[in-house]
Amino acid sequence: MKVLKFGGTSVGSPERIKNLAQLVQSDESRIIVLSAMAGTTNSLVEIADLLYKREMEKADEKITNLEAQYRVRIEELFTSTKGKEKGNELITSHFNYIRNFVYRSFTALQEKAILAQGELISTAFFHYYLTEIGVDSVFLPALNFMRIDKDGEPDSYYIKENLERELAQYPNQKLFITQGFICRNTYGEVDNLKRGGSDYSASLIGAAIKSDEVQIWTDIDGFHNNDPRFVENTKALKQLSFDEAAELAYFGAKIMHPSSIMPCQQYSIPVRLKNTLSPSDEGTLITGDMVGKGIKAIAAKDGITAVKIKSGRMLLAYGFLRKVFEIFEIYKTPIDMITTSEVAISLTIDDDTHLAEIESELLKFGLVEIDRNQSIICIVGDFISESAGSAKKVLEALESTPLRMISYGGSKHNISVLVNQENKVAALRALSSHLF
Repeated sequence: MKVLKFGGTSVGSPERIKNLAQLVQSDESRIIVLSAMAGTTNSLVEIADLLYKREMEKADEKITNLEAQYRVRIEELFTSTKGKEKGNELITSHFNYIRNFVYRSFTALQEKAILAQGELISTAFFHYYLTEIGVDSVFLPALNFMRIDKDGEPDSYYIKENLERELAQYPNQKLFITQGFICRNTYGEVDNLKRGGSDYSASLIGAAIKSDEVQIWTDIDGFHNNDPRFVENTKALKQLSFDEAAELAYFGAKIMHPSSIMPCQQYSIPVRLKNTLSPSDEGTLITGDMVGKGIKAIAAKDGITAVKIKSGRMLLAYGFLRKVFEIFEIYKTPIDMITTSEVAISLTIDDDTHLAEIESELLKFGLVEIDRNQSIICIVGDFISESAGSAKKVLEALESTPLRMISYGGSKHNISVLVNQENKVAALRALSSHLF
């Protein structure tokens, strides 16, 4: 059995839904994981924000506008009277649920329940459409088997046991439709795997059933060797290792959610990135095999903040790094890059929610410098430890770019550099021209 995940653009319009219905039909067993229709989650976030602010009139207007969009899609998608009736009943039910919060108090937990409506609607829509065109499928509610524990991490044992029980009810069925992103927490309340979590859902499902392959379908033909939004003539990569793909996903390649590598890597389940606009293309295959040498791809991650702590106490001292890292641990703020000298530590974070508190604590150790609006550029390949001259090529390409930090040697799969965000595009183009 294969697991195929499709993002919001794949169900973003009636035409896309019709194309998707043709794409998922096969003689092989498949679980289809769907995101919310493109734009829906953003609208639901805005609605939740208005409800928090108690701007009920604006919230109600936003709800009405979104509901009207879905009514139009029903008319465009379904041709039968029964199909339209079922679609309208579905929309009435979900939007009555959302509108109910206009008339009562609103909490963070209820926001997650509102956000879940996007995936619940898109999967039901798709299932109804498959029924209308005579394609047999089973609607498999993710809330019946997807769960996170008290730390917000997926409960793999629970997912496996409950998903197997759900599937066992349909021994002869080959096509299943379920939701990405949404789940329940340890208390049984509706929760989610955070934004971009549909990829993670597909990977967790694939791991739970020991899938033959997990496919992530988007509107681009796999990982490219540079960011096609900023660099011309980029090329799709045919194959990457799990480690290489994880580096690219974490450091800015938008095609795949960073968390979605690990569950498949754990069970050596191949992951393939495919393009819904060119379904015959092979895309990028991600496995445990290391294929090819040298520099393979470049990715960039914006919104980085650099923190430098300078203190004479570091000189010949032990335990200093631990004390610094403990501050970031207390405020649950992950660190991306780090470099050290005898008297200073430089590091980067992409979450500055608690930066003021962190800075206040760090000032107890010495001088603190904060640089915002930075970008990490990650150069990935299987070359760092074995190949001579790779680092030299990277630095030569960036000789005209001011570098704030360089991280080299922590992994044999990447060199990372920190640049001012305004220099990012020029740096990406210089690297592409020099390295490829």
